[in-house]
Amino acid sequence: MQYQAPANDLGFLLFDVLGVDKLHELEKYADATPDLISAVIEEAGKLASEVIQPTNQIGDRQGCQYNPETHEVTTPDGFKEAYAKFVEGGWTALDAPLEYGGQGLPHTLKFVVDEMMCSTNLSLGMYPGLTHGAISALHSHGSDELKDTYLEKLISGEWTGTMCLTEPQCGTDLGMIRTKATPNDDGSYAIEGTKIWITGGEHDLVDNIVHLVLAKLPGAPDTTKGISLFVVPKVLPDTGERNPAFCGGLEHKMGIKGSATCVMNFEGAKGWLVGEPNDGMRAMFTMMNEARLMVGMQGLGLAEMAYQESLDFARERLQSRSLSGKKNPDGPADPIIVHPDVRRMLMRQKVLNEGMRALALFTGQKLDLAVAHPDEAVREASDDIVQLLTPVVKAFLTDEGYNNANIGLQVLGGSGFTTDWPLEQLVRDGRIARIYEGTNGIQAMDLVGRKLGLKGGQLVRTLFGELTGYLKDNPEAPHREELKGAMKALESTTMWIGTNAPKDPEQAGAAATPYLRLMALTVIAYLWSRMAGVAQAQLDKGEGNTPLLEGKLISARFFFEKLLPEIDMLQKDIETGKDSMMAYGDDHWAA
Repeated sequence: MQYQAPANDLGFLLFDVLGVDKLHELEKYADATPDLISAVIEEAGKLASEVIQPTNQIGDRQGCQYNPETHEVTTPDGFKEAYAKFVEGGWTALDAPLEYGGQGLPHTLKFVVDEMMCSTNLSLGMYPGLTHGAISALHSHGSDELKDTYLEKLISGEWTGTMCLTEPQCGTDLGMIRTKATPNDDGSYAIEGTKIWITGGEHDLVDNIVHLVLAKLPGAPDTTKGISLFVVPKVLPDTGERNPAFCGGLEHKMGIKGSATCVMNFEGAKGWLVGEPNDGMRAMFTMMNEARLMVGMQGLGLAEMAYQESLDFARERLQSRSLSGKKNPDGPADPIIVHPDVRRMLMRQKVLNEGMRALALFTGQKLDLAVAHPDEAVREASDDIVQLLTPVVKAFLTDEGYNNANIGLQVLGGSGFTTDWPLEQLVRDGRIARIYEGTNGIQAMDLVGRKLGLKGGQLVRTLFGELTGYLKDNPEAPHREELKGAMKALESTTMWIGTNAPKDPEQAGAAATPYLRLMALTVIAYLWSRMAGVAQAQLDKGEGNTPLLEGKLISARFFFEKLLPEIDMLQKDIETGKDSMMAYGDDHWAA
């Protein structure tokens, strides 16, 4: 089936619930009028369905091809042409800074486009996706000379970017990296080392690839405090010479086969320092936080495509009769969408997808306020929520995105397990999103181990202030008591972690994953209450899209009745502590 952009849901969320259409009142986003936002949604939807989606299946079946003699990588048929149209439409520049050729539009709109790209071809979407993170790192930490050299062509899409962190002996523990940077006489550095799992490390979509590489200077501390960041181009911009940064091979992967995941060998390649010596992790986190939000949108995009495919199948597939009597009396059986268990699966997909979209765009809106609002207090509070929710968006949207793709496959039954249908590819592609840019367990540890304690606990207090303020201002809020129950569980578990983790860090490790999930469900409950409130108000006035608004009320009820009760289990999981999972000794595992 052809992808249909969720334009109605996006319009409802952006304009009616979140008020993103008012961002144009801020000087920085003066061009982001409601008409422009609507046009972006419409045109991005057309691009996704007409240009990007047709490349998806062939990309999975052909994959990327590596030439060991030339160290070059060829992308699947159609990728170069689709990428060229993406660049031609200005999509690489959407929220990039104006002074280097960007359009300067809100980050929230970038989230919308990311979802559509990832719904229709995750592999292709990753090439410009990581470039965006490279742009942010260079813009925030690079010298004026580096910015002038690289940003315009990265923003235009003429060049692409990578992030080179992982090495064969280390992933999360980057203090163990061995890549070295030796000063040259001309102010550059000779970069030597091997990086693995480098997305877009080599490909044929553009003529130059700009690598951002973590390496250690001579005499640097042998920890993360000794890491520096360098920009290492494939082709030297001043001379046009080939830099000795070569692809040593492609990874053989379960999914995202159209994405070139490379081993990169830096053989004395010229690089230039980004930021200060030994401050590379801070600069790289600018890039990684962008990437983590983008990966969250990957989970949502795949989940949306899986839902559309499984809904279409359930409406057409005839099997058995409805338990309440024939619904298709002229046919041999009823469509499977009449069966309660199929409805359960479809409703879970739809309601979680719409809740996850609300969570992502809520976070995107806060990101825009954090950089553009004139009131310093609003900027700080918005940034608090963005920092707190970044690991939540990454982990929850990829966990549930994968689960929803898997549920979509189940709706198709045996057909879903075959390559004749697209669900099995969505499942394979979606699995990686829970792993890269920091596994979801690492995201949970980031939330519990870092974010809860930042600024003396201010980040989580800001979130609670947002939720309690909503209930105070809306005494008749839909599903008020269920939301209050979720907030109470989140508050109780936050206090439990605050009390127990300082005495025993393993308690924080044991609680991290269920706590992140509890926070995600609580914030989504808040957003479903808001969506239901707006829907009811519009129905009462006789305004809006009646089926959509009625559907929002039903979906909110489903969320609060069928999905939110998971918080009780999560709270018990957290507050029973680590003992049962840490009690095994070495002799118990093999017994």
